[in-house]
Amino acid sequence: MVDILIIEDNVELATLISDFLLNEGYSVFVTSSGEEGLLYLEENTVKLLLLDIMLPELDGFSVCRTIREKHNLPIIIMSARNGDDNKIIGLELGADDYMEKPFTVNLLTAKVKSHLRRSYDMVENKQLLSDGDLTINRASMTVYLKDEPIVMTSKEYELLVLLMENKGKALRKEWLFETIWGVDSFSELSTLTVHINKLREKIENNPKQPKRIVTVWGVGYKYEAV
Repeated sequence: MVDILIIEDNVELATLISDFLLNEGYSVFVTSSGEEGLLYLEENTVKLLLLDIMLPELDGFSVCRTIREKHNLPIIIMSARNGDDNKIIGLELGADDYMEKPFTVNLLTAKVKSHLRRSYDMVENKQLLSDGDLTINRASMTVYLKDEPIVMTSKEYELLVLLMENKGKALRKEWLFETIWGVDSFSELSTLTVHINKLREKIENNPKQPKRIVTVWGVGYKYEAV
């Protein structure tokens, strides 16, 4: 198992990030193309992906979309494409975070540690959460709907767990955001809305008229048992 896969065609930046993470004790594999990165993921287990967008041939957005069809690992996009539109595209395709270049390696490392901690070091007391035909296996971090596995990002998974743990309770948007992304997150509150919409698409019979994750106007959201 490799801790971190870096897909970045800027050799100098990739080397800088890799050396820094190696010094932090992580195992790292670096590739400069999306195709090679996808092939590596097919043959190896990776805990987290650092993904550039402007790659030769197959760009990072396409790589992200392809990975999300099969894998749940956290994805942090690193891109010189700034602006909300690109952030929203990345998040909607399944990325867990979006860092605009230039950034400090210290900040990136802090993000890496945060995502790994949230995804893999959570202490769970109750292994299964269920509601009707929806089941979460917390030991394996997998979600099943009608006995079929659902591919989710790590943040979608954490958000769904938090909502199901608080069935029937109206949860404030700000609290949900701070709990999942952290008070020191550089993401924005709109990130929560994107993830709620993606969850609805995956677990609701009719995402436009949700029965499970409902909006509490002026407050936030709550999970209603079916």
